[in-house]
Amino acid sequence: MTKKIAVLVVNPVNGFGLFQYLEAFYENKLVFKTFAVAETVNVKTNSGVALTTDDVVSNLKGREGDFDALVFACGDAMPVFSQNADKQYNRDMLAVIRAFGEAGKTVAGHCVAALMFDIAGIAAGKRVALHPFIKTAVQSAIPTDEKSCIDGNLFTAQNENTIWTMIPQLIETLRN
Repeated sequence: MTKKIAVLVVNPVNGFGLFQYLEAFYENKLVFKTFAVAETVNVKTNSGVALTTDDVVSNLKGREGDFDALVFACGDAMPVFSQNADKQYNRDMLAVIRAFGEAGKTVAGHCVAALMFDIAGIAAGKRVALHPFIKTAVQSAIPTDEKSCIDGNLFTAQNENTIWTMIPQLIETLRN
């Protein structure tokens, strides 16, 4: 049975990171749908390339049961999140992350994903890989210096340049 993956796409998103996930899913015939963490499906990469996602995160909220896994594709997530934490789409994003984590589903991401997982309350006591600049910001997760880290259902990579170190294990998990 093929698992369905929901991919959260922040605005702006790091295209290099996002496309590593999407290429791996496509090449391995895994079903995925992209959701903008924004008010519209129109997002951009950090370098300004315009993208259109399949849907927005508010339409994923409450439909988490339709998917087996969640991927957080990072970009300029922390500065943009901190400036817009009160926006409904960011509250929806955290609720969606929490729902996937509490259901024990596979949750993956890179860069500040581990911090978002920590804020959402699903990383308590779990080892995580995250951008070195934000190691001190996590409260309940256990930050590491590893390129990637897998702890139970949580898959994290330090940044877009280290996603490749966890992709094989992530694909294997999503195939089973």
